[in-house]
Amino acid sequence: GDFFESYISIASTVPSVLCLIGNFLLVNKVPASVRILSSLFVMLAVFLVITVLVKVDTSAWTTGFFALTIGCVVVVSSASTVFASSIFGLSSCFPMKNLQALISGQAMGGTISAVASLIDLAAAADVTDSALAYFLTADIFIVICVMVYLLLPRLEYSRCVHHSVEDEAEPGGTANTPFLAKSTGIPPLCPILQKTALLGFCLFYVFFISIIIFPSLSSNIESVSKSSGSLWSTKYFAPLTSFLLYNLADWCGRQITAWIQVPGPKSKLLPVLVLLRTVFLPLFILSNYQPRAHIQTVLFNRDVYPVVFTVLLGLSNGYLGTLVIIYGPKIVPKELAEAAGVVMTFYLMLGLAVGSACSVLIVHLM
Repeated sequence: GDFFESYISIASTVPSVLCLIGNFLLVNKVPASVRILSSLFVMLAVFLVITVLVKVDTSAWTTGFFALTIGCVVVVSSASTVFASSIFGLSSCFPMKNLQALISGQAMGGTISAVASLIDLAAAADVTDSALAYFLTADIFIVICVMVYLLLPRLEYSRCVHHSVEDEAEPGGTANTPFLAKSTGIPPLCPILQKTALLGFCLFYVFFISIIIFPSLSSNIESVSKSSGSLWSTKYFAPLTSFLLYNLADWCGRQITAWIQVPGPKSKLLPVLVLLRTVFLPLFILSNYQPRAHIQTVLFNRDVYPVVFTVLLGLSNGYLGTLVIIYGPKIVPKELAEAAGVVMTFYLMLGLAVGSACSVLIVHLM
C-alpha cells in the first residue's frame, strides 16, 4: 500500500525519459503536428479504456489489474511527454511571453485538479462515480486539445511568427549553410548541452527539491490539533494546505514571471537562489509529519508553519522553474530553439525522476 505512489511515479518517469530522448532524435524528422496529434490520440485511447474499466468489477484479477494500471500509466506518461516536449519545443520558437503563458497554463491545470479533488472529497458518495467523472473530464479535455491544435495554423498570429522564423533562417550566407544542412538530421547535442548546462542544472534542482517534498512529505503533515476532530484538522487539512495551496502558489509564481524576470539568464544569483531551496527539506521534516519513526523532534508545532512553507515552496518552484525554462531556448541560436526546448524538458524530467526516487528514501528515513 505504502509503495503504490512510488511505483506509479517510477512507472511515469522512466518511460518519460526514454520518450524524451526519442523526441529529441525525431525533432527534425517528424513534423511537430504529427508528434502532437498522435500523442493526443494515444492518450485519448488509454483514457477511454480506463473510463470503461472504472465500471468493470476487477476484484477477481487484482494482479492483472495492477499490471494494467501500471501499463496505462507508462503509456499515458510516454504520450504526454512527447506531447509536452513537442508543444514546448514548438512554443520555444515563439516569443518569450508565449512560452510563459504555456507554463502558467500547466500550473493552472494543477490548481483546477486540486479544486476538483476537494469538491470530490466534500461531495463523493461513491468512489467509482467520482473516478468516472475524472476520466470523462480527461477524455473531453483531450478532444478539445485536438480541436484547438488543429485550429492553431489558421490563426493569423502563429502564421506571422512562423514566417518570420523561416525568413530569418533563409538567407543562405556562408555562416548559415551548416545549420541548414543539418536541419533534417539530429540537432547537434553538444553545443546545446554546453550552452544550457547551468540553466539545466538549475531546472533539475528546482524540480528535484519540489518533488521530494510535494506530495509525499507535505501531504503527510498532519494538523497539530488533529485530536480535536474538527473537519479542518482532519479531512480537509492535507488537501487544502498541501495540494490546493501549493498549486495556487505555484501558479502565482509562474504568473509573476510575466511581469518580472529578475536574475538574468547569465546571472550567478539564479543558481544561488535555486540551491537555497534546499532549506525547505529540514523545514518540512521538522514540521508535524506523521508517522515518524526516527527523527522525533517536531520544531514547527503550529499549523501556520507548514502553510507558510508550502506557499513559499510553491512560489519559488513556479517562479524559478519558469524563469529557467523560458531562458533555456533563448540562449541558443534560433534554429536550435526547438531542440533546446526538448533538452530543457529532459532536465526537468530528470529532476522529477531522481527526486521521486529520493522521496521514497526520505520517507523511509523519517
